Amino acid sequence: MHWRAILLLVITVPATALMLTALWFQADPPWRWLWMALVAAAAIAIGIAGIRRPKAGWGGLAVAILIGVVWWSSIKPSNDRVWAADVAHGVSAGINGGYGVLHNVRNFDWKTETQAVERWETRRYALDKLTSVDLVSSVWSSPAIAHTLISFGFSDGQHVVFSAEVRREKGEEFSEVGGFFKQFELVMIAADEADIIKLRTNIRKEDVTLLPLKVTAAQARDLFLGFAERANKLAGEAEWYQTITTNCTTVIFELARHIDNRVPLDWRILLSGYLPGYLYELGIIRTDIPLAQVLQNVAISKKAQALQPTADYSRGIRN
Repeated sequence: MHWRAILLLVITVPATALMLTALWFQADPPWRWLWMALVAAAAIAIGIAGIRRPKAGWGGLAVAILIGVVWWSSIKPSNDRVWAADVAHGVSAGINGGYGVLHNVRNFDWKTETQAVERWETRRYALDKLTSVDLVSSVWSSPAIAHTLISFGFSDGQHVVFSAEVRREKGEEFSEVGGFFKQFELVMIAADEADIIKLRTNIRKEDVTLLPLKVTAAQARDLFLGFAERANKLAGEAEWYQTITTNCTTVIFELARHIDNRVPLDWRILLSGYLPGYLYELGIIRTDIPLAQVLQNVAISKKAQALQPTADYSRGIRN
């Protein structure tokens, strides 16, 4: 077999696999099977042509790739779908006389992982009363992967959590692989701690840590405004969630770089379960004791589960 034919096959096989996977997540039955069959048949035809007439094979591959690129580019994100209840509304924000006004703050009372008393609220936060910023890290399976959230605390006792999340459609389930193939949009959720963190500590029984960040008042304000701006951008123009490049942790990193562009890129931004070690090395969390002890001190799941139902959740997880 000529080396050109071999090279053609080396390119055609993975390209076909990529296209078939994209169709699996983007095409609905029964058309899915028809389009996948056509792609497989085209790949076989390209392979046969490449063996007999390499130029024809390469020409066929070029046309197939062009069609695939045009189709893929035509798939656009949308804010107008029938969404799952917990991501039905993304937060939007405005600044009014020193107050941050957040619309569609989620304040669900979760009964099970899928059932809750639903409440969406408008809340006002005095920016001059912003006193703390905490990184919330929630691990549910592999210690290398965590969902990360940012919680802002105010001197009047209020807390609000920002979380960049997968926006699932009603009845849709999350898939890490699907996140590579435009299956989900990205949404910014703002929520009460007794909703979004308690869901993870008490209902899902995940391993959750609450890490106070060492930031100045100006940095805390800038970070809050950065989340507000990012939320407004998403509310105005939909974006795709992407498992590696646009997820809960990369959005936080993007905003942190906006405040201080000296924050270095690191592999632990992708393997977010190890993010506390990265913050420890940067001195963004307390460093006067070993990291293992820091993490032990800020683990909140057992503490949250021991609280009485009527207790102040935000105060309880910090005591």
